[in-house]
Amino acid sequence: MTGHMDLDLDVEGGKVTSDGPRGVKRKADELTEVTGPRRIKALDPNVVNKIAAGEIIVAPVHALKELIENSVDAGSTSLEVVVKEGGLKLLQITDNGHGIDREDLPILCERFTTSKLKEFEDLTTIGTYGFRGEALASISHIAHLQVTTRTKDSSCAYRAHYDSGRLAPAKPGQSAEPRPIAGRPGTQITVEDLFYNVPTRRRAFRSASDEYNKILDMVGRYAVHRDGVAFICKKYGEASTGISTQSNSSTVDRIRQIHGGAVANELIEFTSTDKTWGFTARGWTTNANYHVKKTTLLLFINHRCVESTNIRKAIEQTYSAFLPKGGHPFTYLSLEIEPERVDVNVHPTKREVNFLNEDEIIEAVCTDIRVKLANVDTSRTFMMQTLLPGARVPLATTPDLATLDATTKATPKSKPKPYENNLVRTDPKVRTITSMLPPSTTTRTRDPETQANSHDIDKDYTLTERKFVPCQLMSVKELRTEVRDEMHNELTEVFASHTFVGIVDERRRLVAIQGGVKLFLVDYGMIAAEYFYQIGLTHFGNFGVIRFDPPLSLRGLLRIAAEHEKARPTNPEDEFEVEEAVEKVAEQLIERREMLEEYFSLGISPAGDLLTIPLLMKHYTPSLAKLPRFLLRLGPFVTWTSEKECFESFLRELASFYAPEQLPPSPGPAEAEEEVDEEVKVRREEVRRVLEDIMFPAFKSRLVATKSLGKGGVLEVANLKGLYRVFERC
Repeated sequence: MTGHMDLDLDVEGGKVTSDGPRGVKRKADELTEVTGPRRIKALDPNVVNKIAAGEIIVAPVHALKELIENSVDAGSTSLEVVVKEGGLKLLQITDNGHGIDREDLPILCERFTTSKLKEFEDLTTIGTYGFRGEALASISHIAHLQVTTRTKDSSCAYRAHYDSGRLAPAKPGQSAEPRPIAGRPGTQITVEDLFYNVPTRRRAFRSASDEYNKILDMVGRYAVHRDGVAFICKKYGEASTGISTQSNSSTVDRIRQIHGGAVANELIEFTSTDKTWGFTARGWTTNANYHVKKTTLLLFINHRCVESTNIRKAIEQTYSAFLPKGGHPFTYLSLEIEPERVDVNVHPTKREVNFLNEDEIIEAVCTDIRVKLANVDTSRTFMMQTLLPGARVPLATTPDLATLDATTKATPKSKPKPYENNLVRTDPKVRTITSMLPPSTTTRTRDPETQANSHDIDKDYTLTERKFVPCQLMSVKELRTEVRDEMHNELTEVFASHTFVGIVDERRRLVAIQGGVKLFLVDYGMIAAEYFYQIGLTHFGNFGVIRFDPPLSLRGLLRIAAEHEKARPTNPEDEFEVEEAVEKVAEQLIERREMLEEYFSLGISPAGDLLTIPLLMKHYTPSLAKLPRFLLRLGPFVTWTSEKECFESFLRELASFYAPEQLPPSPGPAEAEEEVDEEVKVRREEVRRVLEDIMFPAFKSRLVATKSLGKGGVLEVANLKGLYRVFERC
């Protein structure tokens, strides 16, 4: 077709004349009415093929999807993808499959040429990815296509170039026939200059990095699903890989390599099957401990990567009863449905499929997922701890390593590899700030009785099977909602991925943590108080207990705290009588002892003995020196007249009691270690152990950082990229 076509034409006396200057935009009411029917003509085959190619290959990722499926259909066990400029400049995939016969190369890129389908009825039993024979044909019409292939029985490989569905010479003047070259068994398909002859489509891709991320996502999906196939995806000219999985890796290992350990460590496996609806489902999904802002769904139906809005919404609805507001899961789901029940030919890019009994199958799968999630919490174990008063057990140091090794199993967590420009020390096993300090000049020893008590504190837990009591109180639910509404997303992410650096100041309760390329100074007293408050809301009515044997005198503890408060210098208006305050607070607590024991596991006898206090964290005992003050503050600082305010104020006081106390700072090089009290040294060792080994790992997995923590609890003190700019000016 030569020349330009003008749609605004008039027919006058058998002549075709233009109604105005070409290129002038006119309104609809100015167009000349058509006085007769226009002739229907067949489009040029080249136009037809380009239109079809634009429907099938919308972006580089769609071309890659077709090529991956062809390689897997060919029996490949190893695929390597190389990308340049997001796939627009270069998209190359190399496999070790069966290869293509030399005789089939001339018609390889013609439309509707395939080895997987002969009759229309074969669609009802199709078991391969491809079936229409349009992928390579479409690519050859909008890109420069090169195919290098070798079969197992061939003595050499053959390379062919294609243009518009036909063989083309590699250079002008050369033969278009495939030429023999050296090569490995398998096929290598190279796509260059994608959309070079469709400039409008080419200009629509503004960011090469976005297209590369889409390619990584697609390769990652098939890498998770295809057992026994190794996948590698990288940028052209770079040695590092974006994705690299081994052929013998398990599904969980592949998810760990691609999506990170935070996902893989929380996965639960599920299966579902129903002969009535003719389907079998298997997959992995995260439990209630993991949630992100957006649902990640890897969906395969008959091993074909597809999308389904209905399945996504159903899974999100299933998790709404288990995750906090705004939380979404990670789910990998593989559905195998009888081929005669599935229609795969409903979308140009085969992104969607239709299947019979969709609602029934989705409901069955979601029901099995719901059962798996519920089974995680069917039985909970609560700890009880027996503590003898007067002993120095709460000041014990770390338990015996042999005991810990016998009772706990450490599971290594793999971390995703950081980019080189953000590469900083993030492995706490390499070196910590405490290793840079001078070693102590004295060897700390404890008498055998103290050591025995230290070990007993970690051994003496009585495990009781107690039915979990769900909290139905609206006041508690409102307090939980307030915490979620006050969540600081960026700060929560910092704690979720932080690395503990070391304690900076025990008197000010400061530690240093690393988040990404930033260093933060954290008030661990404020953070711990907020964390234990959230633990109190989460386990409301289901606390473990620390049991005192023999019981402690409630009035005696209150008297100690009241006398200490009396001795502190205060305003004359704040003066009070010790015995009067002790009796008033004791009567309040004894009167409400049933409620305190049911909701908070704070056990008080009618005679006024303290039997138990709540246990919020295993392997950590709060300082019992703070116990008298905690009990005394329950009187004036808890609002007993309002349910919601009562629960909130009580849990705040309990969290403050559990927060590590302020300690004298460590002695400097010039100070004598012997001058420090032995109990202070032991407690300092205990606090250090608890912070690094127990509390901050717990913050990483469960803390919801609120906006109030960002105002005084966390301070950014260094930024790696900012330091680079400083060094550049030096």
